[in-house]
Parts: sequence; structure tokens; C-alpha cells
Amino acid sequence: MVVSNDLAWFTPADAIAPTLQSALDDWDRAEPMLRALALSLETGGVPRERFHEHEAAAPLPRAYQWVDGSAYVNHVALVRQARAADMPDSFWTDPLIYQGGSDGFLAPRDPIPLIDDAFGCDMEAEVGVIIGDVAMGATPAECARAIRFVTLVNDVSLRNLIPGEIAKGFGFFQSKPASALAPVVVTPEVLGERWDGARLHGAVEVYLNGKAFGEPDAGVDMTFDFPTLIAHAARTRNLGAGTIIGSGTVSNRGADGGPGKPIAEGGKGYACIAEQRTVETLSTGAPVTPFLKFGDEVRIEMRDRRGHTIFGAIEQTVTHRG
Repeated sequence: MVVSNDLAWFTPADAIAPTLQSALDDWDRAEPMLRALALSLETGGVPRERFHEHEAAAPLPRAYQWVDGSAYVNHVALVRQARAADMPDSFWTDPLIYQGGSDGFLAPRDPIPLIDDAFGCDMEAEVGVIIGDVAMGATPAECARAIRFVTLVNDVSLRNLIPGEIAKGFGFFQSKPASALAPVVVTPEVLGERWDGARLHGAVEVYLNGKAFGEPDAGVDMTFDFPTLIAHAARTRNLGAGTIIGSGTVSNRGADGGPGKPIAEGGKGYACIAEQRTVETLSTGAPVTPFLKFGDEVRIEMRDRRGHTIFGAIEQTVTHRG
């Protein structure tokens, strides 16, 4: 479906493409028709129905590839400090990415299924882009032109499983369960001033159990922009249309250049619990904030200057899955 800019209405788009993936696979044909349909929706030129974001599935329930980066190196430095891991200097000059599970993305209102909350479940609010075909060895400028859509992601992490997996030297797997996508993906041109061609700007609002937890700006302290991340991923392989590239957890430094402060102390807070726990450890010698427990609720959203939601909200409850 195509959704209106205010997320109030939708009109079916299956006559153009039955799924978002099929549109991406045939973008040169589908894009102008989808654009015309979107314009007709905005001007009342086609039949429309109310869009209820809480009923939406993930825009790509399955994707050919999910590549997650750590573009906000401030976040990497803090979480590695928390687990007493070295921080190589190259992390500031060479992007860090991993290939996650793309066979199933959670809907924005799906629960976060968890067998044991001792795993150290954490939310990670981040930005994602969906790309068209990118050839191996593509330049950042070529990669920028391949960005089709922008959205928000909750990249769930099981923090207490990460150290053991990383110690094996073979990367994440059990510590990275299914991620959730926002209800809507938005084209870069519709984002206007929020999108500069390489970064999304604006506060990513994170709430934990109804209380403001973080509001870091996605356009600030992003060490590696999306064209750079995409080019890095395409260095030795082609990237297929429908590949999702994640920014990693949005993270801002404090006004003094050090770790950010919690919202309660006048800072921008955090997009994940691990950062707050690290700052608590630096301040008091031990973390205070627990990781997510069964029944905890997470909400992730971004609004425009008028206060209207841009992508819809990711709103999830941690649920026991036996």
C-alpha cells in the first residue's frame, strides 16, 4: 500500500506491485507509478481508507539481506568499555558492520519474544535504509543514489550473550534475535530537510515503560554516513535490491564531548540501556538500570517539526516465549 504523508490514509498499490520487494526488484517501472499514486492519494484523486499503523506488518517481513553497522562510534566505545574490551583506533576510520538475520522482521507492534530475561535483553533504536541494486565496488556517490527508503529499526540485542559469542571470534548470532521495523518506510524526498542525502536528522524518541529514555539526534555524531556504510558493505560483493542497511544505535556525546547524560539530568538520554548502564558505571562504579524484563514496554518514534509522526511508532512488550 501507499500511505499518505500524515499517515492517516492509504490506498492499495498491488496493481503496481504485489509487495514492496517486487517494487524494488522492478524499480524503474514501479517507481514513477508509485509516485503518481502517492500524489493522487495526497490530492484525493484515488479511493482511500484509514491507515491504522498498529495493524501494519513490517514493510519487509523478510528481506534478502540485513546489514547492520555501528555508525555512531560513540556507542561502540561506550559498550566496549562496559565489557572491558579494547577499542581499536581503526574503529574511527573503518566502518564496523555485521550481517544479521533477515528471514523474519517483527511487526512494529509485535512483542519481543524471549525465553529467558536473564539474557540481558536491550532495545537499540536506529535508522535503516532500504536500497536498490548496488554493484560490487560502488562508490559512496553511487550508493547514495541507490537509497530508496528510510525507516526506523529496533535492533534487539541480548547483551549477556554477546561477550561469549564475540570471544569465539565468529560474530553475533544467538545474541541478535529478530529486529522490528517501523510501520512505514519513507522516500528520501518526502523527508525534506530531515534527509541531507546521507543522514537522517532529528530526535529519535525512545520511551521505556511510558517514560522518556532518550532523544538523541540521528544526524549528530554519526561517524559514518549511509553512503559510506553501503560502499563498505559492497566492497567485495553485489548488494541486491531490498537489502536493509542499519546505522547501529543512535548515540550522541554530551555537551562536554564526554558520554551523554540521562534525560533526567538535562541530557539527550540514550537509544539503548547498555549506554545508560555504562554511564552509571563510570559515575558510581556499578550499573543501576536493569536490562529489559518480561512485561517491559519500549516505544521508538521520530516526529517532524509539527509534532507529527514520520514513520509511525515501534511499540513492543517483552513477552515470555517458552
